[in-house]
Amino acid sequence: MATVDQTFVHRLAVLIGEERDGLQKFIALLQQEEALLIAGKIDTLTTLAEEKTALYRALQRLSDDRTVMFARVGARVSNENIRLALGSLPDALTSWDEVIALATEAKERNRVNGQLIRDRLQNNQQALTTLLSAAEHPQIYGQDGQSRPTGGGRHLGSA
Repeated sequence: MATVDQTFVHRLAVLIGEERDGLQKFIALLQQEEALLIAGKIDTLTTLAEEKTALYRALQRLSDDRTVMFARVGARVSNENIRLALGSLPDALTSWDEVIALATEAKERNRVNGQLIRDRLQNNQQALTTLLSAAEHPQIYGQDGQSRPTGGGRHLGSA
């Protein structure tokens, strides 16, 4: 990577700090989402999903800004190039390490939440199938309160 000026280095450090902060907030939303999924509080998820989407877009813009910055100096974004650019700023390097760790955590939390959603969907589908099946084959109860099988009996109006 070509030598970069201090304005580039400073801007990169600011972007990485903002991304770290955004990822921390994103993980907090994922934790809330997980708690709501486990508790079955599905109604609240819509608002949370909107917040999550907005924050994801903000994080994506930060990543895009970093890509544009590196493209302008003729380099690609890579861990190695970021470390080279931030070599004189140990705090910024620490923030970069945190970004990497937080992104890994966010990916895993998002995977877990996706699995919780799939499990809930599967349970709902099984319950719906059971209910629909029961509706197609209703049990008829006699005067004694005991169920009787349907079908095989006389039709109304027959002798």
